[in-house]
Amino acid sequence: MSAGQTSDTTSSVETLNVLTRTRTGLQYRWMEMENPPTSASELTSLPAMSWMRFAKDLFDERIEQICILSDLERMKSEAEELRQLHAASTTESEDTLSAKTKKERFDGQSWDSLKSSPFYDVLREHKDVLPDEIPAELPQDKGIQHEIDLVPGTKYCVTRQWPLPRDQVKAIDDFFESRRQAG
Repeated sequence: MSAGQTSDTTSSVETLNVLTRTRTGLQYRWMEMENPPTSASELTSLPAMSWMRFAKDLFDERIEQICILSDLERMKSEAEELRQLHAASTTESEDTLSAKTKKERFDGQSWDSLKSSPFYDVLREHKDVLPDEIPAELPQDKGIQHEIDLVPGTKYCVTRQWPLPRDQVKAIDDFFESRRQAG
């Protein structure tokens, strides 16, 4: 730098209102950006990144945010398309659910409705374990808990990948013997 020249080291910080996608959905928030590009030439001169690099960095969570630049007309038309798509899917599902009665939904899950399924033959083969009618709700809890009691003197069953050392086997045997004697 020669005498008389000054460096422009001042940085401008702008607070922008940005739309971000979070785990709970889309939300607006204020974000401070240091020296954001202000002209089209600055924006287009930003370094480019290959799609492979972008995907890798996104997967590795090195990219914290993405800024998509779009013209206003395109953004409005895409937003309208998304709004219509969302509205159509929401009303369609609500109408479908309200139009069908509970009985119609369960009738749609009958053996006759499964005839076109590639698994129909296998399911019919094991129909003894499948109910004739699909229950509308879970069975009531009867408060029964099941336990398996070993006959006194029987060895416990252990499945392991390799044999245990003798001292560990003895410790396990002693533990179960003490439990058996304690009742």
